[in-house]
Amino acid sequence: MSNIAPAGASAAWPAAIGLLARWLDRRERVDELIESLPPGLVGAERAHCQHLVFGVIRHFGRLDGAVGSLVAHPPRFPTRAVLLMAGFELIEAAGSPAEDGMVAKIVHHAVEQAKRVVSPAEARLVNAVVRKLAGLMAAPPPPKLASAEVLAEYFSHPDWLVRRWLVDFGADATRRLLEWNQCPAKVYARWRGAEVPPDFLQPTSWPGFFEVTSGHWPQVEPLLKRGQLYLQDPGTRLAVELLAPQPGETALDVCAAPGGKSLLIADTMKTGTLVALDQPGLRITRLKENLARIQGVTVALVQADLLAHPEEVLREHKLPETYSAVLIDVPCSNTGVMRHRVDVKWRLDPRDIDKHARQQLTLLHAAARLVAPGGRLVYSTCSIDPEENDRVVRAFFDSRAGGPFKLTGSAASLPWVTGHDGAAAFLLTKS
Repeated sequence: MSNIAPAGASAAWPAAIGLLARWLDRRERVDELIESLPPGLVGAERAHCQHLVFGVIRHFGRLDGAVGSLVAHPPRFPTRAVLLMAGFELIEAAGSPAEDGMVAKIVHHAVEQAKRVVSPAEARLVNAVVRKLAGLMAAPPPPKLASAEVLAEYFSHPDWLVRRWLVDFGADATRRLLEWNQCPAKVYARWRGAEVPPDFLQPTSWPGFFEVTSGHWPQVEPLLKRGQLYLQDPGTRLAVELLAPQPGETALDVCAAPGGKSLLIADTMKTGTLVALDQPGLRITRLKENLARIQGVTVALVQADLLAHPEEVLREHKLPETYSAVLIDVPCSNTGVMRHRVDVKWRLDPRDIDKHARQQLTLLHAAARLVAPGGRLVYSTCSIDPEENDRVVRAFFDSRAGGPFKLTGSAASLPWVTGHDGAAAFLLTKS
């Protein structure tokens, strides 16, 4: 069903038009766009605005292609944003029992909104184009054996990425992955409280993780502020479970920001010492906030570049130079988390995955130097691409640095199989 803004949420559409016009113009990160919303836009209005923005960007390829086929010249960014949002609502309405009535409402609503933000001539263009968009947005999915180009257009992914996945995963898995990425992400959270979790948190098959059902944000927000609940996808647990941090141990999390895995390591250890290391930058603020939630474990934050002899900085902080448990969750392409990060696919370049793999190998070499004899090193990504996972680990073992290590475990999540974000993790044990 289409989520056309009700009368009480009339601020959502104009706000979404503004954000999408900015995105079309500057390609800003979506998370930064959402953070720029005015503080007065709260509750249902804010949620609806985010729904519209995420939905348009998730389906951008299909929507923009359809709009482009109906207009002779690209309209101004605000007008284009109105057309794209109406197209997204038409996608949601397609197949609904009340589809005909919904289409009429969507057309009327788009025209009325256009009258507020664009010229009368542009509002007339919106009226004409949205009526024609309805048929295009109701088109059925492509057949199973459709070409990469057809799949990419319908499921709004770059052609090169779909072709890559077809080679790596095959036709059936690629289709399931594309369908997965085009669905709104569920909200998962990890319960950290000592009490029994409230009923509105739905248990999952992953211990400690719950689904946050819609309509309960007023009850959720206080739990987040008190640290009893932490928004986190179950896919993040794979690396920490492989690391298996022990009570009383001294663990190191490099590339630690924003700190979700640091928090999970500390909660697993309950006692001991955790050192969180990352480069100075904007993400340090979030890391500090998450480290402040830790109880029972001694925490040290070290701002240093892993590739610039962090041992010296560790010595300055009177911290160990090697550790029995080291986690490195490397920067990656994010291909496993595209359901959450809807703009990633439009920011990726065909060369990025290979570029990431080279950087990841360099980071893995640097992290390996911080592992004590007999210690454990977990290399992890939120990518599903072999180039950033198995092949990086294989290249590490092909180098001299891999000599003292053995691969003693691994875990992977393909999201269309596991039902949560994609990820990969590898346990390397040092002799």
